[in-house]
Amino acid sequence: MMCGAPTSTQPATDEIQHIADQVKSQLEKKENKTFPVFKAMSFKSQLVAGTNYFIKVHVGGDVYIHLRVFRSLPHENQALTLSDYQTNKAQHDELSYF
Repeated sequence: MMCGAPTSTQPATDEIQHIADQVKSQLEKKENKTFPVFKAMSFKSQLVAGTNYFIKVHVGGDVYIHLRVFRSLPHENQALTLSDYQTNKAQHDELSYF
């Protein structure tokens, strides 16, 4: 993977679902609601001084949310951070940098 360039979109893996699950409470607090459905569908990653993950998450019905999650370098020993998110997305909306 080239530093700074996001990967192509890939199907979500168990690891990506785990990452999404770890920031779910941060999103619920920011949106002031709970998401009974929270299924990672696809993702891109970007190598920076750590890794940005762009994750498309199905939250029920026809509604999707795009997450940007930052994972710091291992030696920094920091928790995953929900850096940003986009609401009101649809299944066909492409994951892009935000």
